[in-house]
Amino acid sequence: MQNRTLYFGDNLEVLREKIPDESFDLIYLDPPFNSKRPYNVLYQEGLRDSQAQIRAFEDTWSWGEEAQHAFEQLIGIRNSKTEINQNVSKLIESLKHIVGDNDVMAYLVMMTVRLIELKRVLKDTGSIYLHCDPTASHYLKIIMDVIFGKMNFRNEIIWHYRRWRAAANTFQRMHDVIFWYTKS
Repeated sequence: MQNRTLYFGDNLEVLREKIPDESFDLIYLDPPFNSKRPYNVLYQEGLRDSQAQIRAFEDTWSWGEEAQHAFEQLIGIRNSKTEINQNVSKLIESLKHIVGDNDVMAYLVMMTVRLIELKRVLKDTGSIYLHCDPTASHYLKIIMDVIFGKMNFRNEIIWHYRRWRAAANTFQRMHDVIFWYTKS
């Protein structure tokens, strides 16, 4: 019999407190993209901007106390005995030096602490798929290379979609990226 429990709340807290090591064969992660907007859950299908909704999450990241705390946790793993943790710590510190204390860095720090936990709960034979957009995919690819190992990178899947034609003089952003890694 399989556990069919649905958890609500911060997935980092759930991962750390409720999920044992090597529990999952497959993880698909579709995190917020730092779109700078709130997302709501509708209680009744078809309602828009209704009172019958609740705030699901804010997809707005900023450098603050929570991001600083996560950053300090990642820097603290430098003293770990594992080379992966040491490399993650060095990478995050380098990224912060280059990117700065801003919304992008807050997003990357929050994603990194979660990716470390997701690797822990992934079975040795498991796969993880990370859905992201081109605004952060280059950073997330490097982070995943360090956490999962670049030799465990399997593919970059490009999800192309159509939009209405724009009158702009630039190319439209019409794709997302899905990184596929295995644990071993």
